[in-house]
Amino acid sequence: MLATHKLRAKSFATRVGVILCLGAIFEVGVAAQYLQPPKVGGASTFDTPPNVSGNDIPPLRHRPSTLAAIPEDFSKLQLAPGFLLSMDVFDTPEYSIYLRIDSVGNVNIPMVGSIHVSDMTLVEAATKIAAALRDGMILTDPQVNLNVEEYAGHDITVLGEVHSPGRIQMLAPRHLDDVIAMAGGETEYAGKSIEIRHEEGVTPRTAVIHYSRSVDNQILSDTVVLPGETVTVKRAGIVYVLGAVARPGGYLMQEDGDLNVTEALSLAYGTTMPAAVGSMRLIRKKDDGQVEEIPIRYRDMVKGNVAPLRLQAEDVIYVPISKVKVALGAGLTNTAVAAAVIYH
Repeated sequence: MLATHKLRAKSFATRVGVILCLGAIFEVGVAAQYLQPPKVGGASTFDTPPNVSGNDIPPLRHRPSTLAAIPEDFSKLQLAPGFLLSMDVFDTPEYSIYLRIDSVGNVNIPMVGSIHVSDMTLVEAATKIAAALRDGMILTDPQVNLNVEEYAGHDITVLGEVHSPGRIQMLAPRHLDDVIAMAGGETEYAGKSIEIRHEEGVTPRTAVIHYSRSVDNQILSDTVVLPGETVTVKRAGIVYVLGAVARPGGYLMQEDGDLNVTEALSLAYGTTMPAAVGSMRLIRKKDDGQVEEIPIRYRDMVKGNVAPLRLQAEDVIYVPISKVKVALGAGLTNTAVAAAVIYH
């Protein structure tokens, strides 16, 4: 009887040992799920535990992407609707979130509400968010860091006399000379005026910049172009030289957008023999639509007695034909023909 009890006790102890061993193996297996081998370079705040029961919520932040080139105008970047921001608060992982700037320029911070960040820099926006967290007594001394994950599609349009017209991506305001350089520079037909049109807002506004390439001024570098604006480099004006000239036609005012009477006539290869130089005149359309005729003292201009008239776009220089010279020319021609006939 005693031997039977000993045998039963020994069997019970064996069963308990087996159960304890199985329990230890189960605990080791469960612990192995959480105690993953360390990653090279140490742990990161972006590493998340595996998906186990009760922990199947997707992480708030993703692993950082590979490095990309920083835009040239990033230092002047101002936040705008449509930007996607990533926010990190030191030692507060629940505030490591993404923030999308809405159409009115606000972001929604948990437990804080909407905060307006449009037209601010990243540092200014981070300071404002930190102050809101502190004033709301959510965090004592929050250290907020913001970064741009996605940029809004802000472009400018460059048209007119540039080598590469089209749309150019621009995140921040740029100087006008930089914008023209980004469009390939001006063509040889560019004039001396550039139009900048701003479409945003209730009332679109247009500014016209007048400049001179022959004068070293800073107007292009001092003029700022904003994202969303349209820049049009105007073509140089055309003047027309008609009548008794060797090559009548229209001529571009390429000399820095300025041209005078003598220069225009030289482009037309000068006057012909039957030209009535004394009756030469300038035909100009005025702002009210009326047309005026201005006598041209061409002989005095050539001699240097008077300054050559400065031309405007769409001016017409008309050199009439002298009837006397035509008659004399015809008479001389007839005389020459008669002499040739008699000679033969």
